[in-house]
Amino acid sequence: MTAPDPRYLATAIEAVTLAGAVQRAKFGSVLRVDKKGAIDLVTEVDLEVERAVRALLGARFPDHDILAEELGGSGSGHSHRWVFDPLDGTTNFTHGVPIFCSSLALEVDGEAVVGAVFDPNRQELFTAERGVGAWLNGAPLRVSSTDAMIDALLVTGFPYDVHATLDEVIGLFSAFVSRVRAIRRLGSAAIDLCWVAAGRMDGFWEERLQPWDTRAGALIVAEAGGRVTGLDGAPWNPAAGDILASNGPLHNSMREVVQTFRDRRRNRTS
Repeated sequence: MTAPDPRYLATAIEAVTLAGAVQRAKFGSVLRVDKKGAIDLVTEVDLEVERAVRALLGARFPDHDILAEELGGSGSGHSHRWVFDPLDGTTNFTHGVPIFCSSLALEVDGEAVVGAVFDPNRQELFTAERGVGAWLNGAPLRVSSTDAMIDALLVTGFPYDVHATLDEVIGLFSAFVSRVRAIRRLGSAAIDLCWVAAGRMDGFWEERLQPWDTRAGALIVAEAGGRVTGLDGAPWNPAAGDILASNGPLHNSMREVVQTFRDRRRNRTS
């Protein structure tokens, strides 16, 4: 496999570190916060970062499309598309919780070829190139070797419609709690995925996500030796909204937890 153009990863790193500088400068200050939904927030920082990165990408690669969280998609079906989350962990950010990041991936013909996630609070830059590898601040990343569920530390998040889907969300959470050592909820899907890639977490699942939440992180997991699928075990489709990412040895067991929960829930409601 031919390595991606080195300009792509260099640009992704420049973009997410620029985003991180804005985030750190504004963190803890009084900000305008608006609601996109009952519990879905957007701040002036989300918008400032997205506009700055759109300008950078547009100037450097004017024939590339861009899909980002706040201002939607731009372009018209070009082969290259950047997928960007200007501030993943907005709720944490607005509450003064220092767990948030920016996340950027480049797709070529629908396949992610580079990804970068920058956590400005820990100064951690996670990067990956398809077929080349994944790194944390330049050091190679590798997923954990945990192979028993009872020894596993998992991470997850709750969708924005959790109030309407409480039985489903908490039911699946409980099903995992009964099988593993512990579960964490950090509030940033991109960081969740990167921590799986780094071996800090052994697996991650979540539903009703958007491509900008997961596109870079999923590539980083895969290039660190992990496995990424849909919750049903099928090939992962970032537009479908659900994701199951693991170190590999735990993947089938995690998939079985999901399937057993869904089967029982279906039987109760039929």
